[in-house]
Amino acid sequence: MAKILPDEFKALTAYIRNISGISLDESKVYLVETRLSGLLKESGCSSYSELYFKAKSDPTRKLPEKIIDAMTTGETLFFRDASPFELLQYKILPDLVDKRSKKVNGGPVNIRIWSAACSTGQEVYSIAIVLRELGLDRGKFNIKLLGTDISDAAVARASYGVYNNFEIQRGLPKEKLAQYFALIGDSWKVRDEIRAHATFRKANLMDDFSYLGKFDIIFCRNVAIYFTEEDRKNLFRRIGTMLEPDGYLIIGSTESLTGVCPQFEPKRHIRSVFYQPRGNN
Repeated sequence: MAKILPDEFKALTAYIRNISGISLDESKVYLVETRLSGLLKESGCSSYSELYFKAKSDPTRKLPEKIIDAMTTGETLFFRDASPFELLQYKILPDLVDKRSKKVNGGPVNIRIWSAACSTGQEVYSIAIVLRELGLDRGKFNIKLLGTDISDAAVARASYGVYNNFEIQRGLPKEKLAQYFALIGDSWKVRDEIRAHATFRKANLMDDFSYLGKFDIIFCRNVAIYFTEEDRKNLFRRIGTMLEPDGYLIIGSTESLTGVCPQFEPKRHIRSVFYQPRGNN
């Protein structure tokens, strides 16, 4: 495996941060070498400097996208951490439906949910299953569920909705498998009634994403931990502009916005914490 020189590491990690937000310090030298060594060979580069300059000058943007795909972890599973989905099912959605129903006076209730950095879609389909079990995916409810990710490969896989046995066994309760997935060969495909409510598209959280519109619920879990403090503050500031005044933000269980984004107020329900725009009662 090719070794990366200090100056190469500095230039390449600055470039990776610029295109993806991922911040890598000197302790991640081996990680960069491991993740990019195959791409070095594939692209015909003899050094990491050559890979860097080739990516920067690539008019097709294919090489930068391959670098992003290689460096993003893609670590995800169904119902990851469990508590956010319990929070969604037993607190957030019932409260939101109650508030929205009063406003529309019997008309359709619109609910928009965004899963940012959704990877290969497990979080989105976990949300869709919760919606299904609450009966909110039909009748008088108009649900829009969007999943976005920086990786083209991840978005493609999420849209396809097919998972192998290992992926299925990571977090998905057995009783939900037959109910919401169909066996195709040796893989499992999300059933059409679940898949139909989800839309996936590419979006870089370092870029402007205001075009996505407003949301009632935003999941942005376990991605900002890879950002610098400055980029993290900027990300959640911009996410705050996308959230309805009485909306809900759910972040990772090890993350906190206290002291980072004063515009959000932390609120607790049983063992879970969620955030709402400050001043919302």
